Amino acid sequence: MRNCVQLVCRLIYLLYRGRVVAVPSESEPLLLSEQARLEIRDLIVTLELPPGAVISEADLMKRLHMGRTPVREALRALAHERLVDVYPRRGMFVAGIDARDLASLSEAREMLEPAAARLAAQRLADDDRLELDHLLHALDTIAGQPQGRDLMALDQRLHRFIYRCARNPFLEGVLDDYYTHALRIWFLALDRLEHLDDAVLEHRAILEAVRDGDEQRAADTMAAHIGGFETAIRRAL
Repeated sequence: MRNCVQLVCRLIYLLYRGRVVAVPSESEPLLLSEQARLEIRDLIVTLELPPGAVISEADLMKRLHMGRTPVREALRALAHERLVDVYPRRGMFVAGIDARDLASLSEAREMLEPAAARLAAQRLADDDRLELDHLLHALDTIAGQPQGRDLMALDQRLHRFIYRCARNPFLEGVLDDYYTHALRIWFLALDRLEHLDDAVLEHRAILEAVRDGDEQRAADTMAAHIGGFETAIRRAL
């Protein structure tokens, strides 16, 4: 019953905003258009669909094994998120990347993500603890062996878990948007990043603080992580 109420509240919020902004938890069913949005967003963020590339609805329908309606709705949402550019009579294109945006994105995240970590430590629900344990276990398995893309996929899971646990859909939506745009820039430098596994392993301290309900430690460790990773990205770029 609780999960149903949470899902209804989330859908009402998404309809109010006119788009889906946050990643549903693993226990929530995905709308087909939301599934398409997440898959296309991943193609854009990982540069598999490079900046400036022409977007073909037909190609995406074939690639995602979906019909035109969910793909079109997904592209409309991604345009709202500034990941797709739409030009009348010319078509749709993957939005460009400006690495100079990294400073502004990091500045915003350094202000907001510690607040999300603080709230997550305060509001962690019993249902979240199993997923938190799974994330800690995932961190135990990465030392020295995963590739960059695998590490970034785990990084996404870790940050978006914190956003959800903050129990503030407006904060979650904003942070999800900022993180996505920062992630595109990170992928430009992914092959040149050293000690990426160490950066991802920093999330252990964040998760442990959240698990222990230590709000100040959660906020401080998150702030240190974001600042340090932004410095590493700047060096790589």
